[in-house]
Amino acid sequence: MKKIAVAALSIAASLMLFSCGAKKQVSITSAKDLEGKAVGCQAGTTGELYLQEEVKDAKVKSFKTGIDAAMALKNGAIDAIVLDELPALEIVRRNPTLTIVNDKFAEEEYAVAVKKGNTELLNSINAAISKAKSDNTYLTLINSFMPVDGVIKIPEISATATDSTKLRMGTNAAFPPFEYIEGNDIVGFDASMGTLIANECNKQLEIVNMNFDSLIAALQSSAVDFVAAGMTATDERRKNVDFSEPYYTSNQVIIIRNN
Repeated sequence: MKKIAVAALSIAASLMLFSCGAKKQVSITSAKDLEGKAVGCQAGTTGELYLQEEVKDAKVKSFKTGIDAAMALKNGAIDAIVLDELPALEIVRRNPTLTIVNDKFAEEEYAVAVKKGNTELLNSINAAISKAKSDNTYLTLINSFMPVDGVIKIPEISATATDSTKLRMGTNAAFPPFEYIEGNDIVGFDASMGTLIANECNKQLEIVNMNFDSLIAALQSSAVDFVAAGMTATDERRKNVDFSEPYYTSNQVIIIRNN
């Protein structure tokens, strides 16, 4: 993964401003049909890696955000997008001219990343995830950010730390419903989970927004303390960071134009 640095309302507005010129018609009904196609993805994500390693002759075009890829798809610059399922659903929900192909593939697990060897923080993160699942806070987050009716209601997760020390969470606020900007705030499933982690550490949460493909480097340089960004715990990433227990299972999906 990976990972739309605009407010939720801005997403809808941006998606409706695309041009409506003639577009080449392509037939994509499964991941196999991506061969030889121009396919967009978010830079630094597992979707990008999948296209590079698994799709023969794909013309991979990487974008900073999923919304940028959606703009290119609407304008006919690419034939499809490979993106994590929930952000893909959000893009399609706000733009009826796009649709998701009925072919889930490349299942993956999201986890929180810490600097190699930071066992103390990793243990606290795992404890926070475990507590959230045991006391139904996790279920509240799921129901709030992934509601059946599609209407997100941000839950109130209070900061309880008494220590003024900052705990810096790196993220890419371009990946709703896990992290996105609403007004002046970064909100989402991972942002709320970040508050729970900070509470467990008795520290004040500070969220640092950056490009997705910069997150691991920021962690390695200690610019941030942990990363929560809908990040898949891949073997390749494990060479550079340590991961918490998984907190969410997702799939890669394909977005295409429906006209």
